[in-house]
Amino acid sequence: MMKAAQLVEIGKDLEIRDVPKPEIRKNEVLVKVKAAGICRSDLHYKNGTSLVGKLPITLGHEVSGIVEEMGRGCSKFKKGDRVCIHYLITCGDCYFCNTGSEQFCQKGKMIGKHVNGGFAEYIRVPERNLFPLPPEISFEEGAVMMCSSATAFHAMSKVGSIIGKEVAIFGIGGLGASAVQLAQIFGARTVYAVDVDESKLELAKIYNAIPINAKKEDPVQKIKELTDGGANISFEFIGLPLTVKQALDCLCVHGKMVHVGICNTQVSLNPYHDILLKEAEIIGCADHLRQELPVLINLAQTRRFDVSKLITEKIPFWKINEGIKQLETNKGSPIRIVVGME
Repeated sequence: MMKAAQLVEIGKDLEIRDVPKPEIRKNEVLVKVKAAGICRSDLHYKNGTSLVGKLPITLGHEVSGIVEEMGRGCSKFKKGDRVCIHYLITCGDCYFCNTGSEQFCQKGKMIGKHVNGGFAEYIRVPERNLFPLPPEISFEEGAVMMCSSATAFHAMSKVGSIIGKEVAIFGIGGLGASAVQLAQIFGARTVYAVDVDESKLELAKIYNAIPINAKKEDPVQKIKELTDGGANISFEFIGLPLTVKQALDCLCVHGKMVHVGICNTQVSLNPYHDILLKEAEIIGCADHLRQELPVLINLAQTRRFDVSKLITEKIPFWKINEGIKQLETNKGSPIRIVVGME
């Protein structure tokens, strides 16, 4: 048996329960969890905003740990290896998997949503979902990178070259703070960071972005003042109708807006004025790709990409509901709270 934090009833706190320790099958690995990040998606699952595959289920999809046991057919890792876990379990053989878009695999499942995740002492995953975690990267950093940083990386890939471009980023949470750094790594001329939280804007300044407090000034007007008619590229990481519209409105001619934030509310647009007159593009971004993770891990290993400042707090496993509540109420302006499993 082992301990796991499970969602048993929508709208209720997670329950720390004794559950059977996973039994691995062919091509699967048992990982002893060392760290698991609390993502805003976990809050959505708890509240029913986004539906999980079954109940009860162990949440947690930002996971790192140590290889405990390998199943038949596994050969790439050995007991004791440090690893981080790609959260999309896919078939590896369908059209989408074979064309580099495995996040759309029709048989795909997400750990912590469709199958048991990492808010537990152990997790069972296919070997192909494991990536070596270099010693230069902490378990906490490795866990966070597997969702927020990886999705920000994928968003960058959607727009082609960023070299020399003016880039606006709306929402400086885990994804946005990662995007601020990645945009500069990939050659952005200037990065503008938009938020209403001064502590997050201070972090953006540390990462050499120009902060814009949307509580104090109109971000669209400010970006247009600071650029030659607007941003070339904008990234929306919040998911509010207002910020979706602002991310589109701040663009210059031929600008591109990448929409990442989950938004289930209709957004009112004037296609002629907002899109056609400047030949703007709106690009959707869903999850990330397995093939992108080695590059991201290398950037963190060589410290060109700094994950450490994204981790606001580390909490013990038994305080997991307090961490989720802190994220829900925005107490302390958390970016990423990470659960330690020791």
